Amino acid sequence: MDDRAISNEGIGARALRKEDARHLRGRGQFAGDIKIAGMQEIAFVRSPVAHALITSRRKPVGRETDVLFAEDLAGVLPITTRSSIPGYKVSDYPALATDRVRFVGEIVAMCVAPTRAQAEDLSELAEIEYADLEPIVSCAAGRRADAPLIHERWADNLFLSTSFDQGMEEIVASAPVRVDLELSTARQVMHPMEGKGLVAHWDHRAGQLVVQTSTQVPHMIRIGLAECLGIPQAMIRVIAPDVGGGFGYKCMLMPEEVAVSWLALTRKGAFRWLEDRREHLTAGANARQHEYKITAYADRTGRLLGLDAEVAIDCGAYSVWPFSACLEAAQAGGNLPGPYDLKAYRCRTYSVATNKPPFAPYRGVARPGVCFAIEATIDAIARAVGREPWEVRLENLVAGAAMPYTNITGKHYDSGDYPASLKAVKEMIGFDRLRARGGRDAQGRYLGVGFATYTEQSAHGTKVFATWGLPLVPGFDQAQVKLTPDGALEVRAGIHTIGQGLETTLAQIAHERTGVPLRHIRVTLGDTALTPFSTGAYASRGIVMSGGAVSVAAGIVADRIRAIAAHLLQARSEDLSFQAGRIVAGEASVGYEDVGRAWYMRPDQLPDNVDRGGLEAVGAYKPAVDGGVFSYASHAAWIAVDPETGEVEILDYAIVEDCGRMVNPMIVDGQTFGGAAQGIGTALFEESPYDDNGQPLASTLIDYLLPGPTELPRFRIQHMETPSPYSAHGLKGVGEGGAIAPSAAIVNAINDALKPLNALLGQIPATPERILAAIAAAKPGAAA
Repeated sequence: MDDRAISNEGIGARALRKEDARHLRGRGQFAGDIKIAGMQEIAFVRSPVAHALITSRRKPVGRETDVLFAEDLAGVLPITTRSSIPGYKVSDYPALATDRVRFVGEIVAMCVAPTRAQAEDLSELAEIEYADLEPIVSCAAGRRADAPLIHERWADNLFLSTSFDQGMEEIVASAPVRVDLELSTARQVMHPMEGKGLVAHWDHRAGQLVVQTSTQVPHMIRIGLAECLGIPQAMIRVIAPDVGGGFGYKCMLMPEEVAVSWLALTRKGAFRWLEDRREHLTAGANARQHEYKITAYADRTGRLLGLDAEVAIDCGAYSVWPFSACLEAAQAGGNLPGPYDLKAYRCRTYSVATNKPPFAPYRGVARPGVCFAIEATIDAIARAVGREPWEVRLENLVAGAAMPYTNITGKHYDSGDYPASLKAVKEMIGFDRLRARGGRDAQGRYLGVGFATYTEQSAHGTKVFATWGLPLVPGFDQAQVKLTPDGALEVRAGIHTIGQGLETTLAQIAHERTGVPLRHIRVTLGDTALTPFSTGAYASRGIVMSGGAVSVAAGIVADRIRAIAAHLLQARSEDLSFQAGRIVAGEASVGYEDVGRAWYMRPDQLPDNVDRGGLEAVGAYKPAVDGGVFSYASHAAWIAVDPETGEVEILDYAIVEDCGRMVNPMIVDGQTFGGAAQGIGTALFEESPYDDNGQPLASTLIDYLLPGPTELPRFRIQHMETPSPYSAHGLKGVGEGGAIAPSAAIVNAINDALKPLNALLGQIPATPERILAAIAAAKPGAAA
């Protein structure tokens, strides 16, 4: 019999988020809320220069035990991220700098005091002297043959270079249309509402180091800490409390986590560090600084025949654990063809080390950049052949009838109809009406419409991560489900919720299988002592991987519930159904508490052949096809550009997305809108520039601009639902997708608006200064 419950709380229900009951009342518990008796606070001394030798270090007299340098951290190993990819270079990332510093903000000393203010005062008393070295602050500088080496054991400043070439030579010789583009994206930081932070203490009773850290990946952090501290994993318990946003920043091992954990392990006390906003802006992991050189070949109608690309990634000084500095380039090269039917492709990638903070995977991991690049290329082809960009885009998209489709880089698109999403968003934005109204408004602003279509790979499989050479490869996710004696359901999973609503959606899946009402389902996540292993929350994997594991475990428990209930009701198991919070057979029914009581408290009521596994089970899951599943969407933006000020106003923004079967449409909307808001920041505002000395020029929120309510449009969204044939319940991830397309759609709209001026923009963010520069550089009468 089908395990699905007959209710309005399961898959597809717009159930209110269980998390919100505490968060809306200010009752969440974040790292900053944790207090332990005797806890001391940490402040770090950070390098004021980008590249230098440390020539001397002196502690304040009388406070020697409260200020620690690298040599004090006895036995601590550097964070070392290895890869199986040939040619990859290893960088040792020390918890505290040893003999040199490699970016502004690198930690040089750790200061301990009863309060954060006292710790910061103490940090000013440490005396550190530096001998400056020449900094590398761009990909071009890093790739020079005579460039100074950031890592002295390396032969150059490349973490890795890769190449892919299939079918290009024939295309180059025969294609009638060629377009050339140079594009770039700015360096960004991630800005979760809550920065990084942790509390580490020694639990004398358990004989364990307990680390409560704001992380997306608690089980992985335990592995990384054990490696760096040189102790067994059994001696470490990692707990992720409430996490105020992650976006990828919190899915890697940080030097602060290693240093503070060592202190707690060594001194057997409690210590806390909370990242402030300036630390996040200047020393936190950075993302998204790409440079593209693209040559595209097409026929005379705009049919894309071949793509030749060079991608350089400014990766910063160190490789982060476990994803490495090369993940961004791997994603960029593999995803640049996007949702398009492409038969010839050549791509060279360069992961360049520079004297900047390390690169980290940020929401979308390279795909906002590659979406911007390929969508700008499609628009350039359309200009070259004299057609509307949406028409050229439509004819190049992989057709719905071609699904499942394996593209030129081996991405296996499982299901969907990409052209249908584009046609739907064209209607939503009212393209024909907007074209008919003309290119300027009453204020003299130029009006434009831009489109972008993308794919979002989620629940990447074991083979995918192994191909990328990562040291920690995900396999099966696990979940535990247990019916309690009073008929409630406990769900435990190793993944963690960082704002994406997993406490709610995992409960909905458990309800779908068991029929236990949502109010009686408790979800526990992110504690290595309580939950089965998971590599964590990243890559839009949560609902597919952990949701699948919960479905498997809940299905096992549902069968056992049914067997006991059938005995109690003197009915056949296959005749039972879950309805309105009870197990029903005809006119008779029993409650879940009756089943729980029978197993735990009245075994005399059990059938002789009862399953000895009881009313709890662990389920393991990964999709049937190892390459992951693919959500997709099309975005359309209608904008106005003021040619006198360069200011952009988003007049309308439409989204048509397909993430397979939706567990909770309300949460899907929230994820999509939130991602799109971040994407608008990438498109128009956010940038972390550095000067020639490697000094960050955006160290406050006055310098680093974030979009607020007045900069965001009222997003309009329409859903398509094409279930994946490879995942439980047909689910696909949706956590990153909203952030991928806005830069492409908005810049394409800006270029559409500026077409009468023959101006083109190829860099994001599209700031007023860059727009005015593009207008000033335009050649009157030149082909747009």
